[in-house]
Amino acid sequence: MTPLYHDLSGETVVVFGGGSVGARKARGFDEAARVVVVSPAFDERLLSLAAGGDGDRDGAVELVRAAPEAGGVAEWIDRLAPALAVAATDDAAVNAAVESAALDRGILVNRTDVSGGRDPGSVVVPATVEDDQVTVALSTGGTSPALAKALRERIEAEIEGAGAMAALSGEIREELKAADVPPEKRREAVRRVVRSRGVWKGLQKGRSYGRQEADTVIEEVLDR
Repeated sequence: MTPLYHDLSGETVVVFGGGSVGARKARGFDEAARVVVVSPAFDERLLSLAAGGDGDRDGAVELVRAAPEAGGVAEWIDRLAPALAVAATDDAAVNAAVESAALDRGILVNRTDVSGGRDPGSVVVPATVEDDQVTVALSTGGTSPALAKALRERIEAEIEGAGAMAALSGEIREELKAADVPPEKRREAVRRVVRSRGVWKGLQKGRSYGRQEADTVIEEVLDR
């Protein structure tokens, strides 16, 4: 499988299944898309999301109380016209019907009760770690969600401050470009900045400290 980032702004994600798995899936998409959860019952976390209890956008998650059978799934897919369908019920036949209906219509599908090999058009939703605009996605190909979670927890500590570094290095790159610094020197300066322990430590104290450390690094590169 090839990792991709997909912009779901303005799109619909439909989740079949309102249990703990469905709640986790809905929580992963509620800030990016309209999420509709179809289920005869709902996890408390889903009820909280739908009510805006987690501080999320009001109405980002819509709950539809229904229990579609395998034969009726295609009608739900057609009615909601999602960009992504998530099969997260405890009924393998319903999950298979969601997968089949989505693939027949060229819609991306994430089936939560299978692991390993996937049909073309199916997706695995990775565990993610975020620090401002920096996002790291982790996947074990659907074979071990527990490992993905463990790795995410380890990486969280490793990338602390990465968002501030991304903003600073991006700013420096544009400044050097505007100053007509040759591309080779620009690349070297930015590489040195993002690899400098001094800059990372400076950013932990505040942006101005990080910038001072970065300016020292840049000066050393440009004076060579």
